[in-house]
Amino acid sequence: MGMRYVIDRFEGRFAVLEAENGEFTGVERARLPDQAQEGSVVVHELGSFRLDQQATQERRAQMREKLDALWKRESP
Repeated sequence: MGMRYVIDRFEGRFAVLEAENGEFTGVERARLPDQAQEGSVVVHELGSFRLDQQATQERRAQMREKLDALWKRESP
C-alpha cells in the first residue's frame, strides 16, 4: 500500500495534502481523482493518486462523533 494523505484544502490549482506523519505537501489538483474533496483520504502509489472511499467515510464518521460530543458538552 502506498502513502496515505488527507486533503487539507485547495488553493487555486493546487491541493494541500497532510501525510500521516503530519507533514504537508502540495500537488496539482489535476493529479487527484475528480471526486476528491477537502477531507478525502487519497493514497499515492505507482505515481498516481486514488481515493480511499472506506478511509474517507471512517474519518468523516470520527469527525462527526467528535463534533457531536463537543456540542453535547457545551450545551447548557
